[in-house]
Amino acid sequence: MEQFNTQDIFTISNDVEFERTALKVFEFQYLNNAIYRIYCNHLNRNPHNVKRESQIPFLPIQFFKSRAVISTKKKPEIIFESSGTTQSTTSKHLVPDVKIYEESFLKGFEKFYGPVEDYCILALLPAYLERKGSSLVYMVDDLVKRSKHPSSGFYLNNLHELHEKLMELEQKGTKTLLIGVSFALLDLAEQFPMPLKHTTIMETGGMKGRRKELIRAELHQILTQAFDVDFIHSEYGMTELLSQAYSKGKGVFETPPWMKLLTRDTEDPLTLLDNGKTGGINIIDLANVYSCAFIATQDLGKIHPNGTIEILGRFDNSDIRGCNLMVL
Repeated sequence: MEQFNTQDIFTISNDVEFERTALKVFEFQYLNNAIYRIYCNHLNRNPHNVKRESQIPFLPIQFFKSRAVISTKKKPEIIFESSGTTQSTTSKHLVPDVKIYEESFLKGFEKFYGPVEDYCILALLPAYLERKGSSLVYMVDDLVKRSKHPSSGFYLNNLHELHEKLMELEQKGTKTLLIGVSFALLDLAEQFPMPLKHTTIMETGGMKGRRKELIRAELHQILTQAFDVDFIHSEYGMTELLSQAYSKGKGVFETPPWMKLLTRDTEDPLTLLDNGKTGGINIIDLANVYSCAFIATQDLGKIHPNGTIEILGRFDNSDIRGCNLMVL
């Protein structure tokens, strides 16, 4: 079986359907993904003894740096690659069917924000535009095109032009989304503070070595004051995922129905934690059906009782620590 009916993924509407589909994806990936199968076998987990979602093994995210994590013999249509320094190895996400990514990010965005055609989308993503293979740029570029607004587009370092465009859109009362990397939004806030009453500001995280790292609360406080808005929105995604979580304020994230975040014990990576406890974040992203849908990340977080998620940062020395099951 090398094909998976992705409609099973994007029509999930409750926890029962999620678990049923997750178990199907697990079996599919165990059979078709050699790296994941070897990893599962080391843990003595397979489709015969994994009967619940909580028993599915999570592949350490570092494998995307060292192995071809793919669940089909089909060649990738696109390869997304993470940013990295000259000393570090980048993650590569082999995507055999980019239409799954497009369906995932479009349905995810519209679940939380409504039709993309309702927005003028302005993108301030210089660090991502300066390299090839960014999944974030691919997503935002597609959303910009779908918005069909004549002013939608990307801005590299031309902050003065962006400021003028934002003021023009504000005067017209245009519903606008400004999506940007953290350091660039801070640059805009310092150079061109302005009241934005019709604009949603969404940060995608990351100083990318350009500025001192700030915790999210500090970043949001600076931006809310500079732009006179009540909340700063956030997007949580990564090269190794085909879905995104979104926050409409206070750093509390929600996921689309085919994505789930869990927390694991930082000392015992095979043990999942109850809600309310801080731990390493494990992600189930069922849109990753042709790579790996079950990933142990290097991020720290806490799941609230209502299912929302707080992202708290990253492991220290995360390339070294994380999971002691990396050696195959």
